[in-house]
Amino acid sequence: MTALQTFLTTPLLGTSTWLWLVFVTIVIALLVLDLGVLHRQEREIEMRESLLLYSGYFSVGVLFGVWVWYELGAQSALEFYTGFLVEQSLSMDNVFVMAMIFSFFAIPRRYQHRVLFWGILGVVVLRALMIGVGAALVQNFAWVLYLFGAFLLFTGVKMALSKEDSHPDLANNPVLRFVRRHMRVTDQIHGKHFFVRLTPPGQSKALRYATPLFLALVLIELADLVFAVDSVPAIFAITQDPFIVYTSNIFAILGLRSLYFALSALMHRFVYLKYALAMVLIFIGCKIFYHGLVGKVPALLSLGVTFGLLLGGVVLSLFKTRGSEGQEPALAQDSPSKAEAEPGDAAPGSSTASTTNHTGP
Repeated sequence: MTALQTFLTTPLLGTSTWLWLVFVTIVIALLVLDLGVLHRQEREIEMRESLLLYSGYFSVGVLFGVWVWYELGAQSALEFYTGFLVEQSLSMDNVFVMAMIFSFFAIPRRYQHRVLFWGILGVVVLRALMIGVGAALVQNFAWVLYLFGAFLLFTGVKMALSKEDSHPDLANNPVLRFVRRHMRVTDQIHGKHFFVRLTPPGQSKALRYATPLFLALVLIELADLVFAVDSVPAIFAITQDPFIVYTSNIFAILGLRSLYFALSALMHRFVYLKYALAMVLIFIGCKIFYHGLVGKVPALLSLGVTFGLLLGGVVLSLFKTRGSEGQEPALAQDSPSKAEAEPGDAAPGSSTASTTNHTGP
């Protein structure tokens, strides 16, 4: 056996290295196709295109599950599909938060895809770290799973009993205040750029400023980190295989980000989805304790119950809200806005800034 063959077949977190490389290659190819080919030019993404993008990502995720079935067996594939479904469902609430963030910073719709795309890169890293830590804890301390189960039960009950959706106070967000204290920030949007160079009045040297696109990116990454506190324990309750946990997470997030532009306009109709998600969390939490006291719940049954609960919540919501206009999340549009500056416009506190040079992505 050659050195290359030895490397490819060496287990990495319990799975052969070559399987991880295949997954990484697929994700990189999807991201290059998305930003480098389909969205090289910033433009507003309509609902039809959003649905087509999602169908593409969803199909790749389903086909990846088929490949997992072929390589690792039916049990792993069913766990992948369950994790894939649970992660997409639990992340739907994130759509509300993303819509609020874009509205707060008045990000035009044609630039929102760019923020979401670069946010995916942060998600890939952050989820890898969280799942790595979770896997190490579960492997060395089996009782941690029961903590996950108790946490999921608590979260599910709390979600089911809550009467009002919480709306984060973005203006007083501590992370946002930290960034504003330690970085130069302009309240004006300079096209697609996360950073620009501006020349303050009375100075000859241009200084680097962060734009609202960067601030929106920071808060979206923070929101994903908060939502991962629920979703990562939920996936570990389904399977403790890091490969299945991570791949199902990433494929689900890729699909959800592409669906944002369609889903954000329809989320007001999913009035009972919260209760379906609560029941899913309670079911998964109970499953952990059932496994420890009685025996393992079949993967096919877990997938069926999860899918049934979520489908029931969606169908009941659409039926109850049929014909209702509802209130859509406020989204920044592409109409002219005082928040969007042409090159040369001043940063806050620099009304006579003479030069704008775009830097960064």
